[in-house]
Amino acid sequence: MATMTIAKALNEALRKSLETDPKVVLMGEDIGKLGGVFRITDGLHKDFGEQRVIDTPLAESGIVGTAIGLALRGYRPVVEIQFDGFVFPAYDQIVTQLAKMHARALGKIKLPVVIRIPYGGGIGAVEHHSESPEAYFAHTAGLKVVSPSTPQDAYWMLQQAIDSDDPVIFLEPKRRYWDKGEVDTEGIPAPLHKARTALEGTDLTLAAYGPMVKVCLEAAAAAAEEGRSLEVVDLRSLSPLDFDAVQASVEKTRRLVVVHEAPVQLGMGAEIAARITERCFYHLEAPVLRVGGFHAPYPPARVEEEYLPGLDRVLDAVDRSLAF
Repeated sequence: MATMTIAKALNEALRKSLETDPKVVLMGEDIGKLGGVFRITDGLHKDFGEQRVIDTPLAESGIVGTAIGLALRGYRPVVEIQFDGFVFPAYDQIVTQLAKMHARALGKIKLPVVIRIPYGGGIGAVEHHSESPEAYFAHTAGLKVVSPSTPQDAYWMLQQAIDSDDPVIFLEPKRRYWDKGEVDTEGIPAPLHKARTALEGTDLTLAAYGPMVKVCLEAAAAAAEEGRSLEVVDLRSLSPLDFDAVQASVEKTRRLVVVHEAPVQLGMGAEIAARITERCFYHLEAPVLRVGGFHAPYPPARVEEEYLPGLDRVLDAVDRSLAF
């Protein structure tokens, strides 16, 4: 076991994949000598060279288009989008080409492309640097969408994504990059698209992913001081989504609050609430509630903490659910 940050775990995962498979190549803006704006690729350019760790022009559509071409030629490209809001110039390539080529070719070709996207707020940045675009990609058939919340998952899930023959949108919670945790580099990883129970509880289920898992664990700790037992489910994968794990938890606790940083309007929480209501209608003792961002453009950094879901808003939803 080793203690490392999420950023370091991602760096080690990329290093391991580059060492293991000569067809793995990294592409992105400033990922070479600079090591990326968050230093996730630090040291990899020096050790693997510019043919494997490629600094690209500032052209996201061209980066993803090139990655698609490389994948068709047998490579496993890993693309870094510098910030979440910068992915949209490449959105056409991702949705109309990358997501559809496998089906268009009747399964005869594979697109093993990983697109790494630092996402979410909490770092005092401006719009286009603090967004949560996961619903756009989870809505798109043909894409897998995952997001780790711990160094352990960051290390293993990135390697699993690179090994996958399907295109994977790999969402990295940027404000958690420096959170530390234990990583078992010799262990057996959990399946990529399975949720995990981050904390056992009996009174209510909190379902979250990425940056909000830590907030939900803090909410559970605060609720425990008042004698309430909250279960925290880390979804890990958004497409496919492990509804069986959420259902099993809700059948036990009979209440569900879904928490995400993205706006509540048509967000991941809406789909989870609808599916769990369909599956667990006779088990629920309260409506499924959602906690998330507001239906508004991301605000200036000085007021972002008012926009982002925090401990108070999660606990308020817990109180409302338990009041039924």
